[in-house]
Amino acid sequence: MKTAILPGGETVAALGMGTWNMGENPAARAEELATLRLGLDLGMTLIDTAEMYGEGRSEELVGEAIAGRRDEVFLVSKVYPHNAGRKSAVAACERSLRRLGTDRLDLYLLHWRGGVPLAETMEAFMALQKAGKVRHFGVSNLSLDDMRALWRVPGGNQVAANQLLYNLARRGIEWDLLPWLRQHGVPLMAYSPIEQATLLRNAGLVRFSGQHGITPAQAALGWLLAQDNVIAIPKTSHRERLRENHGALALRLSPQQLAALDVAFPPPRGPHPLEML
Repeated sequence: MKTAILPGGETVAALGMGTWNMGENPAARAEELATLRLGLDLGMTLIDTAEMYGEGRSEELVGEAIAGRRDEVFLVSKVYPHNAGRKSAVAACERSLRRLGTDRLDLYLLHWRGGVPLAETMEAFMALQKAGKVRHFGVSNLSLDDMRALWRVPGGNQVAANQLLYNLARRGIEWDLLPWLRQHGVPLMAYSPIEQATLLRNAGLVRFSGQHGITPAQAALGWLLAQDNVIAIPKTSHRERLRENHGALALRLSPQQLAALDVAFPPPRGPHPLEML
């Protein structure tokens, strides 16, 4: 398993599992549970969820999937911006812990920036960390201006990750935000790394994948995994697809292959507004 390094030196799996939209369909539950458990068996031990996903149903699913295996998992969840206040973030975290059936989160993220001051959210996160309910904290969907603002508040420079929309078709952060994160030692967690499956039908990626004997999903994930300190969290509810995603770990894209992907999916030539899903 390729790993990424958190600011404190801890290593985590660079290929994890997302859970957006999981836990909402009772008919799919057995396969979703089997998929998450298979991912753990294969070493994809980072699982990302959020209180927003199914209004807690995703967290409940994850809690069931990891029951009896909690110590194998690097568990990530996220708090709604409107719950990110001094007291409300603590209460929200405790609700997430109950749904997940655990006493701690490995990483707790602000889902996106809202009306609560960043200083207040960081105060709550540090209190949760001091209480042992959160091991690391971080952010999601924060722009370069947001990150600069975060760096000015107490505790802001302790964030362990910024979770962002990043894939071959969404490279805007490479112009300024990603270099800033790398300069400041903040890992990037890439959500929707295959663009909610739309990249699988991209003609350029299909052609590239066929030329190199891999699948479009493996090419898209392999491109992310070729970068240092990028954590990809593809979501799938099916074991067959998870095995395909896991196969991306065996890829070692060459400089020539990466250059070909740059032609098909050009990097930005100027600043871009932050994109979100």
